Amino acid sequence: MQPLEPAIRLPIVQRRTALLALFLVFLWPGIEAGRAEGYPEHTIKIIVPFPAGGPTDVAARLVAQSLSPRLGHNVIVENQSGAGGRIGAKTVATAAPDGYTLLLGGTNVNAISGAIYTNLGFEPVKSFAPVAMIYTDSLALALSPRVPADTCEQLVKYARDNPGKLKYGAPPGIYTQFAGEYFKIRTLTDIQFVPYKGGAPALTDVLGGHIDMVFNNRSTVLPYFKERKLKPLAVTSQSRWPELPETPTFQEVGISGFPTEVIFGLLAPAGTPVAIIGRLNSAVNDGLQSAEVRASLDAIGVEARMGTPEAFAAMLNDQARQWKAVIDEIGIKAE
Repeated sequence: MQPLEPAIRLPIVQRRTALLALFLVFLWPGIEAGRAEGYPEHTIKIIVPFPAGGPTDVAARLVAQSLSPRLGHNVIVENQSGAGGRIGAKTVATAAPDGYTLLLGGTNVNAISGAIYTNLGFEPVKSFAPVAMIYTDSLALALSPRVPADTCEQLVKYARDNPGKLKYGAPPGIYTQFAGEYFKIRTLTDIQFVPYKGGAPALTDVLGGHIDMVFNNRSTVLPYFKERKLKPLAVTSQSRWPELPETPTFQEVGISGFPTEVIFGLLAPAGTPVAIIGRLNSAVNDGLQSAEVRASLDAIGVEARMGTPEAFAAMLNDQARQWKAVIDEIGIKAE
């Protein structure tokens, strides 16, 4: 019988390639660890895909300030606003996966945009590696004092009695618009949508009496509730806000289905070494344990949230599922 060896012997080039691949399998964990030990070697940049001055920007700067001494190099913030956060997100999605360009993303950019847009130039989930959660926020329905309604029930009655008279404002394609449209569907009301370039201009116009209502983050509208410049009618969170114990949740007023919170955190480009992700996650969580950082986040009305990269990824997936259900019911699709 002829030996089988000649039939299975690989050409010398293929054998060398196979040996190299096997060598890398065993060597790669050491390479990864080595890259993390040397990381970072220069300045890290956090891209905030929204304008400066908002709660997302403020939170990013707090985190950057906390990370710098923990990583031994400067961490800076760069605002790249526009298109509901998609411009800044694309910058990070296409950046080198080396841990030096990060995104302050979350619900809007990574969980919602994929249900609306089909040609983003990046994948909202697959193009990123979740690093760490930072904070959660929730929404409130804020009404102009000039509208003769002090409760959701009164607002719904007024809107039904005056179809098309009321206006709400929001940037198109993000959760504040979807919340408004969902409210209309669930209450069978005809309320006009007025698009804005950002949440701040919409808020300015409701304060000025040009529109009647907005859905906006707790961190944004809470000061205006305290000053009685806007009326809080309901909140999306699971429980009432401690600052507004008399304001019910949407669940309590019979409008179910609102996702209860929006989440924000750091993400890196997909393919960033696991060891670098772990280093960043540890540094972020260590900073969030600081009483100073937590107090600063609390001061802008958001709740610090720590966790693993895997937990952050799971929360984004859950957010994507919840908001897709809302968007499907609304029937909104990008043109």
